[in-house]
Amino acid sequence: MSNRAVVRGLLATACAAALAVAQGPWGDSGAGKGGEPVKRGEAKWAPAVQPKPLSSGVKRGLEWLVEHQLPSGGWGQGEESAAMGGGAAMKDVPSVADTCLAALALVRAGSTPAKGDHAAHVLEAVDFVCGEIEKADQDSLYVTSTRGTRVQSKLGPYIDTFMASLLLSEVREQMPDPEGRKRAADALEKVLRKMQKHQRADGTWGDQGWAATLSQAMAAKGLNRAAQGGYGVDEGVRAKAEEYARRQFDKSSGKFSGAGSAGVPLYSAGSNLGAVADSVNTNRQQEAALRRQLGQAAAPAAREEARKKLDRFEAAKKDLAEAQRAVVARLDDKQFIAGFGSNGGEEFLSYMNIGESLVVQGGDAWKSWDKSITENLNRVQNNDGSWTGHHCVTGRTFCTAAALMVLLVDRAPVPVAARIRQR
Repeated sequence: MSNRAVVRGLLATACAAALAVAQGPWGDSGAGKGGEPVKRGEAKWAPAVQPKPLSSGVKRGLEWLVEHQLPSGGWGQGEESAAMGGGAAMKDVPSVADTCLAALALVRAGSTPAKGDHAAHVLEAVDFVCGEIEKADQDSLYVTSTRGTRVQSKLGPYIDTFMASLLLSEVREQMPDPEGRKRAADALEKVLRKMQKHQRADGTWGDQGWAATLSQAMAAKGLNRAAQGGYGVDEGVRAKAEEYARRQFDKSSGKFSGAGSAGVPLYSAGSNLGAVADSVNTNRQQEAALRRQLGQAAAPAAREEARKKLDRFEAAKKDLAEAQRAVVARLDDKQFIAGFGSNGGEEFLSYMNIGESLVVQGGDAWKSWDKSITENLNRVQNNDGSWTGHHCVTGRTFCTAAALMVLLVDRAPVPVAARIRQR
């Protein structure tokens, strides 16, 4: 019996029990009661706005993805632009990064490993990702032995690790049985250990890759999603990633540093804006408990610790607001939005980062952005439901999944406590 058949069988037998536990695409997993520190499995996530119904274009994109899932449960990078040259040997080699993004697109559309139209496909993807992580060594930052994918060469060699941290943070409590939940949790903890061990003093994980800033953003996003879910993320590691992203924005010029951006302002703006926004969401989730600690702790050291963290949280909020204003001011700049000048996976990922920041704020800026980017992505969608890249990351799997993530930004999970406090 194939691995896929085994996984489908497990899903069928466990689904009834899982449905009694799971509540919505993000499950019963948000701020602890009364603002207490979040415990594992307690993080309540919800969209920041009322999501739109799935459009016909989104549905066609989802169908394209599930049709191209490999027997292993993973996805390869798929067909690439002929202009890129080479890459054909990797077309159907399952890749952790491509698989994670494809699975996340299915999750955004309403499926979990236990329920939804594409539950079996999500479960198979998680099974593949966990298997790769289990085979990986304990010491390096790698989570897969696969090398030479287009995404690795363009975004950095550890993009698989960072994408795995994001996927597993969102689905680990949604597995259809206790064994599956433990397996996903163990895999996530291994990934987090690797990330925490290898973070550099400046808050980064490396500068390899054509657009390494996008890899840095995914690392920050994965850390924060895990922290929001109550996993043991070292606060010092999370703070260094946050502070690095904040340093990339120059308030006097209203521009972002070009570090790791291949000279493309869109990449740097989207990545660093997204990283700060994700961290601010986590910070807001922790504020109530810190304020109680500040007012009630008997030890002066504990009060001082709380005060310093709250000061950092406030500074991050102010920096985020200024960075958002700077980016919003450029959303009508066609040259800025065009990125490198043509569509690629880097552009789509940058749009996702910008959208996930703006949707939490809501208002006219979000509505205008959502309308314009939706029209643009609908216009460039292929007849078969996929999206194609024309430079750098051109694999149809990554480009299709990333474009779907942009179109489904209004379904991105935000900690409930953070969302309520912000509004």
